[in-house]
Amino acid sequence: MSIEVQNITKKYGEQRALNDVSFSLKSGEIVGFLGPNGAGKSTMMKILTCYIPQTEGIAKVCGLDVTEDSIEIRKKVGYLPEHNPLYLDMYVKEYLAFMAGIHKTSKTAIPDIIEKVGLTKESHKKLGQLSKGYRQRAGLAAALLHDPEVLILDEPTTGLDPNQLAEIRGLIKEVGASKTVMLSTHIMQEVEILCDRVIIINNGEIVADRPTSDLKNVQGAKTFLVEFDKEFSKSELKKIAGVKDVKHISDNKWEFFALPGQDIRTDVFNFAVSKKAAVLGIQQQEQKLEQVFQELTEKKG
Repeated sequence: MSIEVQNITKKYGEQRALNDVSFSLKSGEIVGFLGPNGAGKSTMMKILTCYIPQTEGIAKVCGLDVTEDSIEIRKKVGYLPEHNPLYLDMYVKEYLAFMAGIHKTSKTAIPDIIEKVGLTKESHKKLGQLSKGYRQRAGLAAALLHDPEVLILDEPTTGLDPNQLAEIRGLIKEVGASKTVMLSTHIMQEVEILCDRVIIINNGEIVADRPTSDLKNVQGAKTFLVEFDKEFSKSELKKIAGVKDVKHISDNKWEFFALPGQDIRTDVFNFAVSKKAAVLGIQQQEQKLEQVFQELTEKKG
């Protein structure tokens, strides 16, 4: 395994940022590490990159213990923190040459990395002159420069425009074929595009760990698209048993959000009969990743 986490707990005073967290990542996986703000994502990433120590438990990267082998781990990991730290007075090439020196790697890789991350047109500028999106690219270039076995990316696409998003996602997908990639993001579309697997953390504990394709099948709240042959008010429809909320779509079409574990179809038909109305159509919708995320993180929120 490229990353092994066993019963990791991290305390800040009396507060537990992580509570008995365990998971593993293998080579060639791109894994989304998701959770609401303050859930413990960045703390976990900082432990794996040897920036801070855990309070309890064991964490290994490429078979090396984060407590005993921090220098060797840093050689094998490329890390882009959430708040990308750059020396703003340095030029792009100067900064990457400096980073190459720290990693004791050849500077000949710099032009290729600059081209890979789409920095060619901006490479003559100082880092402080770059837009936020291009600063993210510079941080990603630094993370890739020493050809690490593991990439840990905390909100890697923050500040990118739609074109830049597509380019950087393509790059992450490309490097993920031969490396382990662990990335944190709040963009669910990005998770569906990039990630083979999703780990969701909430209040410092893992609440889901499964392939991305399976995550939408998590048992919970169902959504139904319903069309009646007459008008109803939102307040009327919300009174139907098992209904959490409704949203008007168009004309007499409504989107129904059921309470967790409830199948409201029979209750909707009975409601229509009681109102001398007909249900012209009712269709269960595939759960959206956002819904699953909200449900899982609200349970213990």
